[in-house]
Amino acid sequence: MSVTRIELLGVPVDICKPEDLKSEISKIIAKPGTRQIVFLTVWDLLKARRKRSDFKLCLRNADLILPVSKSILKGAKFLKLPVPVRYNPFEATIELLNCLDEQYKSLYLLGSRKKTLMQAERNVHATFSNMKIVGRYVGYYPKSVEKDVISAIFKAAPTVVLYADGIKDKNLWFYRRRENFKTSTFLYYRDSLGIFSSRVKRVSKKTFDRGLEIWNEVLHNPFKLLLILPYMRYKFLLLWYRLFRSSKRSDAVKEVAATEPGQASENSQTEN
Repeated sequence: MSVTRIELLGVPVDICKPEDLKSEISKIIAKPGTRQIVFLTVWDLLKARRKRSDFKLCLRNADLILPVSKSILKGAKFLKLPVPVRYNPFEATIELLNCLDEQYKSLYLLGSRKKTLMQAERNVHATFSNMKIVGRYVGYYPKSVEKDVISAIFKAAPTVVLYADGIKDKNLWFYRRRENFKTSTFLYYRDSLGIFSSRVKRVSKKTFDRGLEIWNEVLHNPFKLLLILPYMRYKFLLLWYRLFRSSKRSDAVKEVAATEPGQASENSQTEN
């Protein structure tokens, strides 16, 4: 199996080597039914630890969980767990689109404002000419039209639905509505359509590799400095697990690693 699933602070995280990513994506999009790929930040990880969290259940059932925060890797190393590979979400999304293009598969775009969405569609189509874009719908839509959005995706039956800013529930949008779809792989990447339309500047490789991408967000929204508080909580939780839960760690890794990603075990619904 090319993917190993571990648990960090009780939250599932996948280890997928870069050389295995393409084949893993191909396996996921070939599966029957609905699937989900998740880009996991350290803030998402903390969100998943809340009691009765839908997001934790979402992760338990996801087919692939790729960490995008350097802090997740540092946390795994601190707890002496197998260390995951960190992915740049833009580069991983390009890998996904390359798979669709090579296999003549289809894509549905959801989110952003109309001008951004239309420009993103044009640019994506120009780059991945073998991939068919079977539909698109803007984000920030009123709740009254959501049934139409779901119906449009259902009828189009795309291989992948890429959705972005303007979708309020983010990763949970698909999870909470999964019974309304018969197929497709769903991926939420907030900046994807903005980057593809050239309206949003993507984080440079140098900045991302250093784990400094948060400062770009702080420059646009100074209130994000308050994230220091949940980050300190994350550090405290790591220390707590290191001191008081180390005896359970090896058994937890063995149990979770034996579970196929995307298939929750009987105990996966149990909260910490």
